[in-house]
Amino acid sequence: QVQLVDSGGGSVQPGGSLRLSCAASRNTYSRYCMGWFRQPPGKERDWVATVYTRDSRTHYTGYADSVQDRFTIPKGNAKNKVYLQMNSLKPENTAIYYCSAVPCMTVVQALAIIEGTRAGSVKWNDWGQGTQVTVSS
Repeated sequence: QVQLVDSGGGSVQPGGSLRLSCAASRNTYSRYCMGWFRQPPGKERDWVATVYTRDSRTHYTGYADSVQDRFTIPKGNAKNKVYLQMNSLKPENTAIYYCSAVPCMTVVQALAIIEGTRAGSVKWNDWGQGTQVTVSS
C-alpha cells in the first residue's frame, strides 16, 4: 500500500494552466503505475492519464482522448513525485482530481494497465484525497 497526497489545484480562467502534484509515501520508479483521475460535479470519476516510470529518463504514458495534447506528465521527477501539467484548460475540466497508484513493475505490465484503464477494466488500489480544479471566467 502507498499513501498519496494530491495538491496544486485552484481556480483558473479558460485557456490557463495548472500543475498538479502527487507525493507518494515511497519510491514509485519501477514499482507502481501512477494515475490521474477526475470527478466532475455530479458525474462519475473518470480516467485522465497514467504513467509508469522506469528511471529518470524513461517513462511510458497514456492519456484520455479528451486531454491528449493538452495535459502531460513530465519526466525526471523525484522518485516519489508525479505531476500533471494541464494546459489550455476548459470549463469542462472543472473537477476534483485524484492521484492513484497500482503495483506495476515491468513495461509490459504498465502498457497492459494503461490500456486496461482506458477500457475501464483495471482496479486502482490507492488514492489521494483529491484536489479541486475550477476553470471559470
